Amino acid sequence: MPVSVVRFNLVEPDATPASLSARYRAALEMAAYADRHGVTTVQTEEHHGAANHWLPSPFAFAAAVFGATRTLAVTVSAIIGPLHDPLRLAEEIAVLDLIGGGRLVTVAGIGYRPEEYAMFDVEWKRRGRLQDELLETLLKAWTGEPFGYRGRTVRVTPRPASEPHPLLLVGGSSKAAARRAARLGLPFFPSAHLPELAAYYTERLAEYGTEGWVMMPAAETPLLHIAEDPDRAWAAYGRHFLHEARTYASWQSGDIRSAVRSAATTVAELRAEGVYRIVTPEECVALGHDHHVLHPLAGGMPPEEGWRSLTLYCERVLPALGA
Repeated sequence: MPVSVVRFNLVEPDATPASLSARYRAALEMAAYADRHGVTTVQTEEHHGAANHWLPSPFAFAAAVFGATRTLAVTVSAIIGPLHDPLRLAEEIAVLDLIGGGRLVTVAGIGYRPEEYAMFDVEWKRRGRLQDELLETLLKAWTGEPFGYRGRTVRVTPRPASEPHPLLLVGGSSKAAARRAARLGLPFFPSAHLPELAAYYTERLAEYGTEGWVMMPAAETPLLHIAEDPDRAWAAYGRHFLHEARTYASWQSGDIRSAVRSAATTVAELRAEGVYRIVTPEECVALGHDHHVLHPLAGGMPPEEGWRSLTLYCERVLPALGA
């Protein structure tokens, strides 16, 4: 069976409170359905102040997913580490680890939008130091032992269920992120397929005498939507994928690297790029057994179309691959 990921960021450009509520409920129902059919992971993420209502509270959403499922993991990829209070985050992740029975995977990055830092009155120039403090605090807090924190002694409870601690990866596309992960002996999650950066991380592990591993996106991992008639689906729903692609493009500049990187300005250009793909069940099976990422509610996709995609995947793709 492939590693199968269903991604949710709950974007809806022209949302009302009622439509957003329906979208969140649909996502939870989809997660429960995916769990029953053998999907391995739900992936979500964190962004703030986005006009299209991008999910700002991934841990609250993860808790709801755990309540609706039994076996699939929830990967939060990624949180914006410096925007979180270290002690409160240690508590949140510990509680989620207990609720989910070790099914939570947290990728901590530093983000790439200064406006998010301004929103929370966090100094952009201090983000590296704040990330160091956050990661070091989490690792100390999860031992359950007292430790020094900002000039006082604290102890964080409850202890998480996972040993030695909940799965925590350092995300990023810079050498600073790779060094940070290696120094702390944490796994490294490059934000794109960056073999040279992965090799740099491995070298730093040897330098620091620590142990770790790399979870790197493949050179090509398209975001999938399953449809009986891809031409019709592109015509009807391609604008939703384009909305997300253009949102990402507006956020990325300079040396920012992301697995979702598109220069498309039209639906036709987006389809030609292959970052987002609409495929038939048979074409999805032909992609092989490795790694599939479904995005059933991308860019404000109507929930009923998202359900069609997920149902085709679970009822026609997974059984074929399992056989």
